[in-house]
Formats: sequence, structure tokens, C-alpha cells
Amino acid sequence: MGHGVGGIERYNMIKIISWNIARRPAPWQCLLDMKLDMKADIALLQEVRPQPKDMEERIKIDRPCSFPDEAHTGRTAIAKLSDQVQIKWLTPVPLKQRKSEYHFEVTHPGSISAAVVTPSKGKPFTVISFTAEYDSPYHSNCYITDAAVHRVISDLSLFMGCTRKHPRIIAAGDLSVWRGYGGFGGAESDYWQGRYDTVFDRMEAIGMHLVGPDAPRGRQTNPWPEWIPKKSKNVPTHRNTRGTEHQLDFVFATECMKNSVEVCAINGLNPDEWGPMDFIFSFESMKDSMKVPTLNDLGPDDWGPSDHCRIEILVEP
Repeated sequence: MGHGVGGIERYNMIKIISWNIARRPAPWQCLLDMKLDMKADIALLQEVRPQPKDMEERIKIDRPCSFPDEAHTGRTAIAKLSDQVQIKWLTPVPLKQRKSEYHFEVTHPGSISAAVVTPSKGKPFTVISFTAEYDSPYHSNCYITDAAVHRVISDLSLFMGCTRKHPRIIAAGDLSVWRGYGGFGGAESDYWQGRYDTVFDRMEAIGMHLVGPDAPRGRQTNPWPEWIPKKSKNVPTHRNTRGTEHQLDFVFATECMKNSVEVCAINGLNPDEWGPMDFIFSFESMKDSMKVPTLNDLGPDDWGPSDHCRIEILVEP
């Protein structure tokens, strides 16, 4: 067996999968296979619609009291996939309506799920799945995500307490913002990079440290896009039918947890690694996509169907 963080054998570690399943029913069979094959303990999911009926009793997930428009983007969810952990799901409630230690306040229903995980051996810790909705700015026909991301960060800050001695937390999901660059070149790129940078700066400031995925724990785009800095360690976690790849999914951990996790993007060239898709993705199409695109990148539907890879998170109990 290989070793994980701190020289701990991997079979002694908790395995968490973070995955934006893009509102599709087919990934539930993948999750069931992981459960039956004992390949994962917990799944942090994004863009989840109601489970297929035959999965409701086979894969247990949290049941939030508020549910957004199921026909559009779905919600986050946390699934229990093994008996090696016990889970206490927390309940999202509207702002100023928290009445229990097992409640947490959320600005936008469906943007955050949270649970306390107790391993069979080791200390409990909290896991959080997050995602951000697209917003349309006033007097504009474009779409942005950083506004929704900042609302998510504000909600996450309530988990952090009032001192630097933060609790044991791992948070993962789809931020739908870029790290280290702001666009495809041009006058607005620096402006958008500055806006996106504030997302990662705020996460660091509240005590949530970025822990991946980064190269070499994941394939990097090849050929290299001209708009991404050469020194970037980004690994693509999102792709679409136009052959464009970006890293949109990230994992964060508090100070006391950041050295106890190992993060990897399962984003290889084998299409099977990405799980079931609703479209045929050709890596050959990427050859022409490395040039500066002319389409509006900010719209949620401009690029057609898309797909996210799974993020594997190994945790030392």
C-alpha cells in the first residue's frame, strides 16, 4: 500500500470525494459502485437534483429544510458511503433563525451542506460542500459568479469562531471562479483577476487554507492555454464540448487540518475517469481551444454541456 500524509497508510485514511454531478442521475450509480467497492467514505456533491427513487434507501444524504429550484441547478449534498464513519448532518436555516447547535445559517438555500464526521478511529471533523450560483448584474446581460461566492464565504465564516484556533473543517466544491488569471486576455482580464483574487484572499483570511488540487496531483492542460500564467499549478476540473478546460473546483482546510489532507484531481485523459457524461468530449478539440475565444465566457449556457471531474481527498483521522 502507498502512504498518505504523515506516512500514514492509505487504508487507515478517510477518503472523501468532491464532485459536481451537474444535475445528472447517472452519477448516482457511480456513487453506489464506490460504496459497494468500499472506494470512498463520504461524497461532497454539488448541483444535485432529487435522487433516483431506487437510490434513496441505498445512499443516504442530508435533507435540508429548504430546497432551491430543482429544475435549474439543484443543490449541494453530503452522502454517506461507508460504515467506517458516522455522520451527523447539520440543518441549513435562513439567516437569524438558528435555534440548535445542529443548525447553520445560509444566505442562499442549496449553496452549502455541512455534516460532522466521526471516524471509527480518530477525532471528529466537519465537512462542507459548497457551490455558487450565476448572477446577472444590474443593467447588464452578462453573468457573474463571484457575488454568490462571497455570500458562500460569509456563511462559511460562521463556522470559524472568533479566534485563530479554528475547528477541524474541510470544505470543498465548485467556486466557478478562476485562480491566478481573470480571462482570455484583453483590457478586462486584470480587472477580473483582481475580483477573483479576493475570493481566495477572503478564504485565507477567515482561516480556510487552499489545499488543492494542484499539479502534480492532477493532469495539467496540454497544450497550455496562452491566457493562463506559465507558473500556474492549476489542474483542470471542468471541461465542455468546445474543448475548453478550467479549474473551478477547490478544497480548503483549517489550520489544524491542512497538513492532514492529500488532494488529487481525477482528471486524466481516459473519459471513464470523469464519470458518465451527457455529451461526447474529444480531447482533440482542445487543440483549437488554446487560442483566445471570442464567445462570452461568463454566461452559464454559452459553452453548452459541461462536466466536472471528481476530486479525491484523503484525510488522516
